[in-house]
Amino acid sequence: MAEITGRHVFAVTAGAFGIIIAVNLVMAYQAISTFPGIEVANGYVASQDFDARKQAQLALGWQLTHDYRPGLLSLNFTDRGGLPAVVADLEVLVGRATESKDDFTPVFNRQSGVFVADVTLPRGKWIVVVNAKAADGTLFNQRLDLLVRE
Repeated sequence: MAEITGRHVFAVTAGAFGIIIAVNLVMAYQAISTFPGIEVANGYVASQDFDARKQAQLALGWQLTHDYRPGLLSLNFTDRGGLPAVVADLEVLVGRATESKDDFTPVFNRQSGVFVADVTLPRGKWIVVVNAKAADGTLFNQRLDLLVRE
């Protein structure tokens, strides 16, 4: 049996730390290269009227529920009385939470008070960013999480 020397201990320790550092560098590169990292272009500017926009949205009294069945994404806006809300304009972005390469904007049609779009999503976690406008021009924004299991 060979004697363990200081050089052997140093080589094993340096090798172990080298592997750890290499894995960390690869993981950091993957995280940075796939995540867009931008919610708004300028956070300070967006924060200046956040409270006013929030209060206006709450004053609408809208509730938004969503449903996904293979091939169909539906959004249901209701007002305080539980009736379909009057949505003047609707923009929706569907994408992955961690990267923007799969982002797309489906076309929604209103059917019996519910907005529906032909959408096929692979398994995994998705986000649905909803930007709607009321008849009086009030903006309604909501980000929904969607987990596709099939």
